[in-house]
Amino acid sequence: MEGIPQSRNAPPRPPAREPGRVHWMELFFDLVFVAFVGQLAHGIHGDPGWPEFGTYLLLFFPAWWAWVNIVSVINLLPGLSARALGLAMLSAMAASALMAASAPEAFGDRAWAFSLANGALRVLLLVLWLRQHREHSADPSWRIWIYNGGTATLWLAAALLPLPAAVVLWAVSIAVEVGMVANSNRIGADRSMASINIEHAAERLGLFVIIVLGESVFSIVTDASADWSPGAGLAASLGFVIVALLGWAFFQYGVGTLSAGLERLHERGDLAGILQTTLFMPFVLVVGVTSIAASIATAIPEPFERLPLGASIALGGGIALLHGMNVSVSCAMASHPARPMPGTSPQW
Repeated sequence: MEGIPQSRNAPPRPPAREPGRVHWMELFFDLVFVAFVGQLAHGIHGDPGWPEFGTYLLLFFPAWWAWVNIVSVINLLPGLSARALGLAMLSAMAASALMAASAPEAFGDRAWAFSLANGALRVLLLVLWLRQHREHSADPSWRIWIYNGGTATLWLAAALLPLPAAVVLWAVSIAVEVGMVANSNRIGADRSMASINIEHAAERLGLFVIIVLGESVFSIVTDASADWSPGAGLAASLGFVIVALLGWAFFQYGVGTLSAGLERLHERGDLAGILQTTLFMPFVLVVGVTSIAASIATAIPEPFERLPLGASIALGGGIALLHGMNVSVSCAMASHPARPMPGTSPQW
């Protein structure tokens, strides 16, 4: 029609990515997040004790929890424009970079920066989850305001408080988030998971594991370059073989099983199984891989000496965590009771 701008008849803008594929900006975000993992992993090199292991876990879980929430909401927003997705990922990268820089002194002088970074990530999550809710749900949004708005307030308030009061707010925030996820079926928060894209979730996890394994290889190469001797080279080579075999086992056998298992869980409407497999169990996988890499890095400078007790615990514990995670994933996929998710029907 004459007088009507041509743009009104233009086709809708295509989504930022194919629904089942990971966008490159998501991978770019992962690079910064893995830098945070690497910063923390340095704390368990050498002969770590229980305080060092505890610090690693206590600082890693809040960041990991924010990461998996970002992955989840992006999964549920396949129509997000490239510009919006890029802005979201760049914002998440900035917060993650601050978190990585503050990690070595997160229980010291940089606690305020660690708190601020976590608060910023949860503000971003609040915006994204509200958008997802607006597009896909007619229910009240109070759960989102508590889950992300309330916890963002706690993290930002912690930035203004001294230790240990700040750590208390960290713990309360994580307890609220994990508690709401664990009871999502009781508070009706599982409705949004009905449209989860299993293909994207499986690919996202697999690509993240690649980056984590790459960080482990980088750590081995760095330590080997600092001690250019035959013994160090032998230890580094054997360490590389261990990491390579872990990667081989995961990608040769684990990824296909993971994708098929997630599809079965989704068909059965098993929200609990999906959450355990995509939110909690990968945390154990990453902790196991980084613990093994830390023990290998410790062995390289003194390849013919007995490993310190802390490094031995990291090596044995990391392997035990990986095998335990594999067993847990198999059990979750095989034996979880089916409970239909809203909008789905169980497949018997």
